[in-house]
Amino acid sequence: MPDPWNNPIDDYVPPENQRPFKYNPPDVPLDVVYEDDAILVMNKPYGLLSVQGKPLHHKDCLEFRVKDVYPEATAVHRLDHSTSGLILFARTEALKSLISRQFQERTVKKVYRARVWGEVAEEEGVIDVPLRKNWEDSPRQMVCYERGKRAVTRWKVLERGKGATLLELYPETGRTHQLRLHTLHVGHPILGDELYAPDPAYEAAPRLLLHATELSFEHPETGETVSFRSEPDF
Repeated sequence: MPDPWNNPIDDYVPPENQRPFKYNPPDVPLDVVYEDDAILVMNKPYGLLSVQGKPLHHKDCLEFRVKDVYPEATAVHRLDHSTSGLILFARTEALKSLISRQFQERTVKKVYRARVWGEVAEEEGVIDVPLRKNWEDSPRQMVCYERGKRAVTRWKVLERGKGATLLELYPETGRTHQLRLHTLHVGHPILGDELYAPDPAYEAAPRLLLHATELSFEHPETGETVSFRSEPDF
């Protein structure tokens, strides 16, 4: 059966020293989607680190800003600096441990939206391509069939037009940069991706058009399944 994407570019390697990372966190107020005594669900803006980076000037991050209002809260998971959307905080270490177990067991439902380069031919599918860290070009990751860890992303088309496609993405694993690399691998890089996209796709948007839209998990105190949504602005 022919590849429905028709134009895989798994051998694409960004030029050395391409688009050096510059950290200019946005000056915006906290966007609290939900809070109770156990958890906080935040809407992270594009361009803000989830947690503090190693350089001193990377201290400003979502967790740092959250702790200024909720000193006991810590991030349960992370989103890339360039990815916007839903991120979960726990209000005690014990609760964080309980929720983290759900991420490890892959029972947390995560849904993303991305606008990608080109008009995707098929309506839905699965990308099952192993990934690993690119040790020679950190922080980039890479496809590696020999030493990579399995990474699986389901997808479906929501909208096509003007040479791009809006996808809904359902990662079944949580590898670093998984959605960026999987869409790149099949020839449809995410628009505005400063790390991986070829110049035309990178220059087609002012930011990475990737947003964590939905998060569903078992509440650590009530045991009930709770779901939250955040719509992207692209």
